[in-house]
Amino acid sequence: MKRVIEPVNNSSCLFCRSSNIKKEGLRHNKYGDIQKFYCKDCGKWFTINLGFERMKHNPQGITTAMQLYFSGESLRNTARSLRLLGVQVSHMTVYNWITKYTELMAKYLDKITPQVSDTWRADEMFLKIRGNLKYLYALMDDQTRFWIAQEVADTKYTADVRSLFQLAKAVAGKTPKTLVSDGAPNFHEAYLKEFHTARLDTRTEHIRHIRLAGDRNNNRMERFNGELRQREKVMRNLKRTDSPILSGMQIYHNYVRPHEALQGKTPSEVAGISVTGNDKWLTLIQRAAKQSNEVRIG
Repeated sequence: MKRVIEPVNNSSCLFCRSSNIKKEGLRHNKYGDIQKFYCKDCGKWFTINLGFERMKHNPQGITTAMQLYFSGESLRNTARSLRLLGVQVSHMTVYNWITKYTELMAKYLDKITPQVSDTWRADEMFLKIRGNLKYLYALMDDQTRFWIAQEVADTKYTADVRSLFQLAKAVAGKTPKTLVSDGAPNFHEAYLKEFHTARLDTRTEHIRHIRLAGDRNNNRMERFNGELRQREKVMRNLKRTDSPILSGMQIYHNYVRPHEALQGKTPSEVAGISVTGNDKWLTLIQRAAKQSNEVRIG
């Protein structure tokens, strides 16, 4: 079933949830104008700035910062570019926006199941966190290029990556029929414990001794790693293994960035999840905020 994530329609009262509302002028401040609404049922005035309440800057500036950073700019260059739009912020403010909204979007998107194929690819790449060498383990769907799961570990060949496979099963709601990886022994150890079964008809095949050419290669995963390595060149803010930067990169890869190999579609679109609207960051943030508010209220 295809899932469409649409922009939020401001059509109900924040207090009584009545749809009997009307626009009544604008509220002006130094960061822009915000539409005011009046509820004919409860008689209250309110503004709707869903997801950006009490923020000093307008939503467009914040989502522009997200796009600039995750498409390749450093935090400092992002802040400089925003100044050309009249948004005066420091690079740390940009980082705080990324932290706040990545966490919000991740909680929302974690509840949506992508329709991935039966072949998954696993690989690892090195990165530095606080100057120390770490390894980012990732699982990607072969057909949709959907980045299913990630985990940061201290070592390359000995890290226990069972939790990575467990997370992938939870995200996808199934196990793959084929797992493609390099010859790292820890991938095979995790495969035996998480994907291997006694029954041949339900057992996942593990292709682990792959070649550089032919049908048994991991070139797609290597291209994915190249994408991450290019991004890592301007990242100087990985302070912990659960950095919001990594989660934000995953959201950008899956839901925002179009891929040439997918005919200009995002991995989420191919996996049955379409994000609509001119600003996909805005759609995701406001949908996530709306769900969070509904959970908190009732």
